[in-house]
Amino acid sequence: MLFKNSNMKLSTREAITGYLFFLPGLIGLVFFMAGPILYSLYLSFTSYNIYDSPTWVGVKNYKIMLEDPLFFKSLFNTFYYVGLSVPVNTAVGILLAVLLNQKVFGIRIFRTIFYLPTVVSGVAVALLWQWILDPNFGLINTFLENIGMTGPGWLTDEAWSKPSLILMNLWAVGGTMIIYLAGLQGIPSTLYESAKIDGAGYIRSFFSITLPMLTPTIFFNVIMGVISGFQIFLQAYIMTDGGPNNSSLFFALYLYYKGFKDMQMGYASALAWILLIITLIFTLIIFKASSRWVYYEDGNQK
Repeated sequence: MLFKNSNMKLSTREAITGYLFFLPGLIGLVFFMAGPILYSLYLSFTSYNIYDSPTWVGVKNYKIMLEDPLFFKSLFNTFYYVGLSVPVNTAVGILLAVLLNQKVFGIRIFRTIFYLPTVVSGVAVALLWQWILDPNFGLINTFLENIGMTGPGWLTDEAWSKPSLILMNLWAVGGTMIIYLAGLQGIPSTLYESAKIDGAGYIRSFFSITLPMLTPTIFFNVIMGVISGFQIFLQAYIMTDGGPNNSSLFFALYLYYKGFKDMQMGYASALAWILLIITLIFTLIIFKASSRWVYYEDGNQK
């Protein structure tokens, strides 16, 4: 409608329309976020404690990282979390979406039930799971005790602190499940009908039709999962405070402690930029690798 009387090519009109939708976000970035972002880059090369003016120290903050054991510990914890939580959430999200894509009575109710946990406040969820995972009177260990098993320390055990937070993260899998469900409903039913005629069963159809056609959706969710995974903060801050023995000290949490507890804003800004670079590198790697496994409706790989 905006270009109804225009002679421009369809692709050009679509591009301009896309830029118009993108413009409000770009304006907000330039006028409200660009300044703080650039200022944090400047602070990363300074010694700054909030109370006094920043003092230029060059790359000293970045050199300190190479001698900071907690920097590497928090980096390892974050990689561990992202490396396990993203695949687990992807697999569980796809499984739930497939199950909730069936045409059975009351399926909309089940979809709502699985999605509802995603709208609960993050703090409330953290407090709830802190009780569920309590080693003494928590719901899980109480259940295990009733069937003759001894549950682990969960959040109080170094070996279980990160797996516990990964398990907790499944609480919000309904958000990705809905996106997978939308992707499943976009797969033409004629493909399954043709596969059935050729004698393909459910498992063969899943791996030959569902997964390939769902790869664009998987690609999107993996990207978003990696980005959010590298920024994990709230759960560890409320539930473990980085413990026990720094086993759940994630990068964003360490950044927060350096900036707002130790008042080392210059060092915290340097950590923030390292986090940005790491996230960017992994995102670019996934984008680059997507040409090998992401399929689109035209049958081509992008």
